[in-house]
Amino acid sequence: MTDRNIQVEPIDRPAVEDQEIEIVERKGLGHPDSICDGIAESVSRALAQAYLDRVGKVLHYNTDETQLVAGRANPEFGGGEMVEPIYLLIVGRATSEYGDVTIPTETIALRAAREYLGSNFPELDLGTDIIVDVKLGEGSGDLREVFGEEGATVPMANDTSFGVGHAPLTETERIVLNAERRLNGEFADDHPALGQDVKIMGKREGDDIDITVAAAMIDKYVSDRDDYDAEVEAVREFVGEVAREYTDREVTVYVNTADGDGDGEDSIYLTTTGTSAEMGDDGSVGRGNRSNGLITPNRSMSMEATSGKNPVNHIGKIYNLLGTQIAEQVVAEVDGIRDLRIRLLSQIGRPIDQPHVADAQVVTEDGVLLSDIEDDVVDIVDRELADVTAITQRVIDGELSTF
Repeated sequence: MTDRNIQVEPIDRPAVEDQEIEIVERKGLGHPDSICDGIAESVSRALAQAYLDRVGKVLHYNTDETQLVAGRANPEFGGGEMVEPIYLLIVGRATSEYGDVTIPTETIALRAAREYLGSNFPELDLGTDIIVDVKLGEGSGDLREVFGEEGATVPMANDTSFGVGHAPLTETERIVLNAERRLNGEFADDHPALGQDVKIMGKREGDDIDITVAAAMIDKYVSDRDDYDAEVEAVREFVGEVAREYTDREVTVYVNTADGDGDGEDSIYLTTTGTSAEMGDDGSVGRGNRSNGLITPNRSMSMEATSGKNPVNHIGKIYNLLGTQIAEQVVAEVDGIRDLRIRLLSQIGRPIDQPHVADAQVVTEDGVLLSDIEDDVVDIVDRELADVTAITQRVIDGELSTF
């Protein structure tokens, strides 16, 4: 029997799938908040790998305060132009010296940010459409000491904080998550007019699901209003097809509902770069999707920004990713669970495999008693906690998404 403090109890609400009203949101790859998340995490992975290569272990850092200041553009059918560049500032803390080794942290951060932007935003001209800056200070001495416990096989928690995970995803959650990913994947491959800034809001009321999509269109691929309307209709049809893969409920899809009736560029969601960051929308790490890729007001969420935090002992990252992983594993391996919420609470200075409490809250299927599955749940939570350090390498290798 484990000596970890693992608790299993009934959840204090109906399963989300059984609630009358459900709201789910996802901010897509090109949303200003997601741009900040993506760059912060890209920089984080690059710093972690550089530390491993140069000194053999990950040193203390955090890059989770990245900020974006919106630019200004003049989109036009057939191709417009940027008027004022987007400004992105990578802010955080990073260890730049270890013994006699100097690590060029700001250079590493700039290179990682530029590679991320170049790979994901082909319409953004680096240095003219967007300016990237970096300011990385040294970390707190106290936190560096907690981080760098010599001889410890399991890192010590850097903070007294918590993470949350849940499973299984509801039908509405799966529609919202996969519709955005596939719009920015297979659909965009065939429709270059679609920009990366796709935001999706799902609302389920009883058995009726409304999906509202905000899809930025890129002006140089759109010749006129008829061309624009055809692209919007293609998005609507595609999202409807995706939705039908996940539900038999009635689904209605709306796209760019703020569009006006005029023929001009000012009345529609037309952009030069494919992101609203060119049109006055600022961005910040942690203001968008949680670590499971969704914003879910029907469920408990941690307010911690997962992207950019170090993957060794920062609870705001590790316990949110681990909580999600535990929830998914429990649901996959234990029959009879309708809804599951995992909450992991740390205590600063305590080994991360020994949470202050690990709380599993369960809604069982009809006819299944909590006592029937409690031991199985505890065993899986215990197993996943024992392997918590595996999260670190999976994050560095880019196997786990943080937004």
